[in-house]
Amino acid sequence: MILGGTTEASSLALRVARMEVDATLSYAGRVARPMEQPIPTRSGGFGGVEGLAAYLRERAVTHLVDATHPFAARISANAVEAARIAGVPLVALVRPPWTPVDGDDWRHAVDMNAAREYLGTDRKTVFLAIGRQDLAAFAGSPHRYLLRVVEPPMERFPLDDYTAVVARGPFDVDSDRRLLEEHGVEVVVSKNAGGDGARAKLDAARALGLPVVMIDRPPMPPRHEVATVDDVIDWLAHSGTERGV
Repeated sequence: MILGGTTEASSLALRVARMEVDATLSYAGRVARPMEQPIPTRSGGFGGVEGLAAYLRERAVTHLVDATHPFAARISANAVEAARIAGVPLVALVRPPWTPVDGDDWRHAVDMNAAREYLGTDRKTVFLAIGRQDLAAFAGSPHRYLLRVVEPPMERFPLDDYTAVVARGPFDVDSDRRLLEEHGVEVVVSKNAGGDGARAKLDAARALGLPVVMIDRPPMPPRHEVATVDDVIDWLAHSGTERGV
């Protein structure tokens, strides 16, 4: 089974579909209309560690791949423990984090609260590129926020002053530069998600001389990690996939 929701998970699903194994791609359920996939999918939670462990046993899953977002700390921790309980080997497909290059002006924050503190109290226009799940950490602050979301919001976000742009990546530097310029963005706040699809905003910020508040990844429990889809395929091939993934 693949715990997904990332472009890497979709790429892995395509590769696994070509193999003679039964596989399922699981979504957290935060997007109402996820992309179509070449293997069966499920959506929603499992009911914590015990629920996931029970699912792995009931479905005779032999291999578990955690290809969730680098900031999906809870499901990743649950996956490690559930795999241990169920006796299922686990591998985590982890994007390499972004690193600054010449010309970047990054300030690192350990979490959302630290990122908010970096913004200070003087009103600014901020591109808040952190996903809708963590917006509450910035509630009540004096800033004007630019948000980019995959789907139109069903209800108002917990921010006093914001503009939400609906768009699905991957994005390019030119369009992100226009976005930042058109909205008068003065600072970018981003999770260190890694990958190519969301890097454009950082390159655009560098081109415009804008500071970036980069939120570091949360700590993860010890686990076997690989960096590419090819690495996962190699892991599956050498581990055997007799019953299902």
